[in-house]
Amino acid sequence: MSNELVINNEQLEQRGIDVSTWSALKNSIYPGAKDESVMMAVDYCRARQLDPLMKPVHLVPMSVKDAKTGRNEWRDVVMPGVGLYRIQADRSGNYAGSSEPVFGPLIEREFTGGVRVSFPEWCKYSVFKRMGDGKIVEFISKEYWIENYATAGRDTDAPNQMWKKRPYAQLAKCCEAQALRKAWPEIGQQPTAEEMEGKMLDITEVNEREIQHPQSRAVTSAAGMNNLINSRPSSQSDAETRDLADMLASFTAKMSEAKSIEELDLLFNGGMWPDGKKRPGAQQAFTGDDLAKAQDVYNLRREEMSDVPI
Repeated sequence: MSNELVINNEQLEQRGIDVSTWSALKNSIYPGAKDESVMMAVDYCRARQLDPLMKPVHLVPMSVKDAKTGRNEWRDVVMPGVGLYRIQADRSGNYAGSSEPVFGPLIEREFTGGVRVSFPEWCKYSVFKRMGDGKIVEFISKEYWIENYATAGRDTDAPNQMWKKRPYAQLAKCCEAQALRKAWPEIGQQPTAEEMEGKMLDITEVNEREIQHPQSRAVTSAAGMNNLINSRPSSQSDAETRDLADMLASFTAKMSEAKSIEELDLLFNGGMWPDGKKRPGAQQAFTGDDLAKAQDVYNLRREEMSDVPI
């Protein structure tokens, strides 16, 4: 018996999606993807007020490994494309352009199975940001091909087809994404689809579980949040589940937009906000499984903000 979820009309209506839009998403934007994966991308876009038809995020098939069990399985993971970071930088109103990528010397190397590949040693990319005083500041990223490329499989160190075919373009996209994250940390620190395509994702803190009910799915801001929210079963009735799903959707959206660890703490623990008003947090709003879901999202976002890539 298949565990694949089938999206029904009620779920589409809840998200304001008509049949023609859903058809376009399924057949043109994300052809071949499972219904649940496409809806995961839609929920991601809703949380960040993005148009899913513009494909700002990608569904990247990844081998997800649970470090506790050592098991691997393939699943679709929602990840932003470098195009989304460009959009967000432009929306900030202080994006002042970028430079052409600069590449290091060409290197030729032999990988597993006698595969020989030529690639640039490194790439340097600059983006420019207009500061509050009008001064334009350059943010530079330098990335090495050997540290970024994706392998063709777990049993080989040879690059996959994309990294063999387009070694310059792939490295340039990774380098640009890093530069944009450095200049605009508020756009998020999640790796882009270009950086993660073909790589394996290790889950060390959360056990993998089957998705139980489509009603329990919450709007999330990152692929990790989607997995965390969906990995926990729900014990409430359908009506209660829908209400709590809406509350969790609001919570995860706010967590994704939080710009500091202090704000994350206030959203989860509650307390006195900078405007002088005392507000409850997730700990006061949720109980049981739903509190555990909120806790997972809080821990993930706090870890992301505490471990910003350089």
